[in-house]
Amino acid sequence: MHKLIFVLFCFSTGLLAQDAKRVQQADNYIYDGNTAFDQTNNAEAEKQYRKALALGEKADIATYNIATTLQQDSYNEEALRAYEKLIKSTTERPKKHRSFHNIGNAMIEAKEYKRAVDAYKEALRNNPKDDETRYNYALAKKMLEDEEEKQDDQDQKDNQDNQDNQDNQDNKDNQNDSQDNKDDQDNAGDNEQDKNKDPNDKGENDKDKGDQEKDSQNKDKEGDQEKDKQPPQVQPTQLSPQQVQNLLEAMNNEEKKVQDKINAKKVKAAGTKSKKDW
Repeated sequence: MHKLIFVLFCFSTGLLAQDAKRVQQADNYIYDGNTAFDQTNNAEAEKQYRKALALGEKADIATYNIATTLQQDSYNEEALRAYEKLIKSTTERPKKHRSFHNIGNAMIEAKEYKRAVDAYKEALRNNPKDDETRYNYALAKKMLEDEEEKQDDQDQKDNQDNQDNQDNQDNKDNQNDSQDNKDDQDNAGDNEQDKNKDPNDKGENDKDKGDQEKDSQNKDKEGDQEKDKQPPQVQPTQLSPQQVQNLLEAMNNEEKKVQDKINAKKVKAAGTKSKKDW
């Protein structure tokens, strides 16, 4: 029985020795990380802090230091996740206070003043006496009020611009409606005038048509008179071949008779020569 107790005691002593060794090693990593951080070698600092975190010892300190290093390098999203992880894992108010305070600083830098106000408020709940947190809270609150006032002014300006644009559009629409009504009235007047002019226009058209027919008749009459003044044209007679032959024979006979008479006269004149007077 005493032997069992001795074994258990030795085992516990061994575990305690190992835990103490891990704690000491974690402290060494954190110390090396702090040294690198002070030398602005944040990459090396983060590396040492993560070694301490991997040992499972000094996890709160390692996590907080990692978040602070990331925030200083402007990796705000990663830093916020580390702070939120620490807030959920720890019950110590000082650690919660510092985490919320740094979250507020990150939100100020990101110009998210509403979240900054909320973060500083949580930090003050965990440490109401911290003057720096109280100052930052007042500053964030003032920035939020200025932003909201500026937004209200912008909203009013936008609403006024929208109202002015709507008024201008309404005026333009009214002018267009007035012009359309005027055009409709003018068109109605023109249609009525055309309607009233229809009978007269028909009479004028009939008159014009009558004048055209009269002019056409006068032209036809003048053409007939001009035609009467011209001498009648003799249409050539078409003769058959037999008639042409008969006509040629008749002409030859007439020519022969004439020639015979001429010859007869010539003979007679030669036989009746007159005496010469001495």
